[in-house]
Amino acid sequence: MSDAGCGVAHGHTAEGPAADRVLVAVFASPVAAALLRLGVECGFAPVLVDPAGREVGGLPEGTATLAAVPADPHADVVVCDHRRDELGAVLRDALATGTRWVGLMGNPRHEGPHVAALAALGVPPEEVARVHRPIGLDIGSRTPAEIAVSTLAGLLADRNGRSGGQLAR
Repeated sequence: MSDAGCGVAHGHTAEGPAADRVLVAVFASPVAAALLRLGVECGFAPVLVDPAGREVGGLPEGTATLAAVPADPHADVVVCDHRRDELGAVLRDALATGTRWVGLMGNPRHEGPHVAALAALGVPPEEVARVHRPIGLDIGSRTPAEIAVSTLAGLLADRNGRSGGQLAR
């Protein structure tokens, strides 16, 4: 079959997602819960990092620290709250892990609070620029599940070297 996507839709076996994909959600929240649950369906190993040790329902119990995140190009870190006092420290630590991708949820119409928070911690501007914001595809997301779908679609497009734009007609 020449179109792998078409073959999968008709029940043919497709090459599965990479076994070494890791999706790290920082800060327990309804969005983090949806992101990690749906991430499993997309072939990601879910990791929750919450400095306060909070957990989210529907996932194995326990949270990790950013120090436990694999320091390799297979992990993607999504910071799920931009209003936390520890935002700068969390992003600084995420950038230091050597993960493939670091992103922060937030409204793209305003400068992200991470810029000032990271600068105050002495993080160089080229490292601050590695933080993706906004993240995900612009699909008009409103609910935690919709935000998670948008975020995962953006991550998958980025991993696959695609723009994430509209499908060709």
